[in-house]
Amino acid sequence: MQEPTFLILTALADGAQHGYGIISDIDRISGGRTRMRAGTLYAALDRLQGEGLIAPDREEVVDGRLRRYYRLTDDGAAALAAEVDALRRRTEVAARRLAARPASTFFSPAVAGPTPEGLR
Repeated sequence: MQEPTFLILTALADGAQHGYGIISDIDRISGGRTRMRAGTLYAALDRLQGEGLIAPDREEVVDGRLRRYYRLTDDGAAALAAEVDALRRRTEVAARRLAARPASTFFSPAVAGPTPEGLR
């Protein structure tokens, strides 16, 4: 699953949201690392709706503009749960490998301190 899909499905896991709400939630979820533009979002929403992972929930007019809300479908929730499980397994493998790594092979300039004068 691509990261934008993961983030959109994650944003909708809490409940139905409109486009701007999804964009704002993605920004929060990603810690500001992913900023999705409206055009990119709506193309993704159309694709995800076509795949049956999300569905329109309701529409309302706010300040004369139509606001469409989307919700996660059962298939979308299952796809998100499968991706969360896969990410968890990969994270556990990485954590085990890092924990097993000998400390002497890990170099960090912050830990090593300044380079001695004669070695520069």
